[in-house]
Amino acid sequence: MDFDGIKGEVLEDKYNGLIGRRELTIRVDHILKPTPSRLDIRVKLSRILNVDIERIYVRSIKTEYGVGISKVIVHIYDTTERAKVFEPEHIIRKNGGLRPEGV
Repeated sequence: MDFDGIKGEVLEDKYNGLIGRRELTIRVDHILKPTPSRLDIRVKLSRILNVDIERIYVRSIKTEYGVGISKVIVHIYDTTERAKVFEPEHIIRKNGGLRPEGV
């Protein structure tokens, strides 16, 4: 996976059939660059996986100080309605709501 010069590698990809979502763990290498934003990750994953951005939620981005490598946890839902039911309100807000401005 390539995020405009920032490399990404899927470490874990599992499907949760009960909830109706894919749960991805991605390692993002951004050496000498800032940590990518949630919106950047959502937009890039939307384009790469050909999935509507309203179904993608970045749960967490964890970066070790000075390393330039982040571990990102992402949930991709089958439908937007499933996301509304299962994602906590604070995660929806952090991700810019259902449809972020400018996307």
